[in-house]
Amino acid sequence: MVTPESIEHSIEQGMNTVYLSVDGDGRHFEAVVVSGEFAGKSRVQRHQRVYQTLGERMREEVHALSIKTYTPQEWESRRKS
Repeated sequence: MVTPESIEHSIEQGMNTVYLSVDGDGRHFEAVVVSGEFAGKSRVQRHQRVYQTLGERMREEVHALSIKTYTPQEWESRRKS
């Protein structure tokens, strides 16, 4: 069974994150990813970048992944609100 921790590990290995959280039940997952790599990128480009870190796992192991992506500045603004 796929665990949230294993998804986190794959994302951490594939990109630099300031904050990362993954929750899920083994098939459906929700991730919050904060990275400077997202600056100037569209939401689609950000999601593609996260999917890239998971590679084949997205096709074979993960049934659904909901992703919220933020730059560090967006994350700080959100936390202050």
